[in-house]
Amino acid sequence: MTPPQSFALVFGAQFAAFGAMMPFLPAILAEGGLSASEVGAVLAAGSLVRLVAAPLSGRLADAVPDMRRLLAVASLLAAAAALGFGLAAGFALLLAVQVLHSTAAAPIVPLSDALAVGAVRRGGFDYARVRSMGSITFMLGALAAGLAAEWVGPRIAVWMLALGLLLTAWAALRLPAPPGRETGATPSTSIWAPLAEPGFLWVLPLAALIQGSHAVYYGFSTLHWQAAGLSTGFIGLLWALGVLAEIVLFLWGRPVVERLGVRGLALLAAGAGVLRWAVTAVTVEPAVLVVVNLLHGLTFGAMHLSAMRALVSLPAGLSGRAQTLLASAVSASTGGLMWGSGWLYGAVGGLAFLAMAGLCGLAFALALRRFPATPAARPGPAAPRSGTDHPSAA
Repeated sequence: MTPPQSFALVFGAQFAAFGAMMPFLPAILAEGGLSASEVGAVLAAGSLVRLVAAPLSGRLADAVPDMRRLLAVASLLAAAAALGFGLAAGFALLLAVQVLHSTAAAPIVPLSDALAVGAVRRGGFDYARVRSMGSITFMLGALAAGLAAEWVGPRIAVWMLALGLLLTAWAALRLPAPPGRETGATPSTSIWAPLAEPGFLWVLPLAALIQGSHAVYYGFSTLHWQAAGLSTGFIGLLWALGVLAEIVLFLWGRPVVERLGVRGLALLAAGAGVLRWAVTAVTVEPAVLVVVNLLHGLTFGAMHLSAMRALVSLPAGLSGRAQTLLASAVSASTGGLMWGSGWLYGAVGGLAFLAMAGLCGLAFALALRRFPATPAARPGPAAPRSGTDHPSAA
């Protein structure tokens, strides 16, 4: 396979797995006997575990000779742990399964992104187009799991998750080998080295706020819409449509992305979040939900591309740590919000989405700051099409 094809397979396998599981994990936990507050606690525990596990794996990734093998091992362990969701019941057991699975799964997405950004930096391919394969399979996984759940219940998503992670492990070993400097030891051995980079410090709180604002959506939208009488098939379709908008941005939004730059993309994501969560808070009308879920292409997709454009300008030796620290910031935000959202959703129902709109409003204010110009020596030959912003674009 060519490098773009091999990365597309890695992203496709892992996001098909996560797409199948994410919409239905709350329902699986509820089926296992957990209350709304216990569901929130288990979901939050996963995010908080990733907060610790991801930076440690990032430091290891920047030191090991071959990051691909670390990605493969993590995927295998996550697949094994995932099976526990299909077998366990009760708060204690499901919490233990969540902790084990989250520890193993924490490095998968950031390590995949770190390998891909390294290839982009060397002029390999257009990141957004290759990453769109993950969005496509996430959509298909959510849709397939929704339809399958109509027949056999939500726990079918567990087996889809495990299978996708096994395929990820296999595909990781078929990625092109990065040069030693991408994953070898660097002069700075600190986990926190990326925090010395102004561009990283600029994007970190925005990603935490905007991606963290999805906490109520990830944790309680399925339960909220089921309680309103929407079918699991339609709920799977809502998730799939949101990712479809993300795919459109990744595949055909390059002219807009290049024009907006890091700051413009972040402002767009934050503004879309205010609108999306405010509307979701006050209606369960199916037609309206279809429209506002399409904003996922901006609330998630635009912010993700903004972050990747910022990170591609960092020194190559920081790739693993930068990606995993970013993932940890998002996990910390999402975890804390998920913990509180269990109580908040139990108290006010769908109005909990209004709190998420407020977070996006705060992010919009922070994104008005100018994105720091990157040193001219850093952007490689792939920078114009991979995402390093010119100062004027930022």
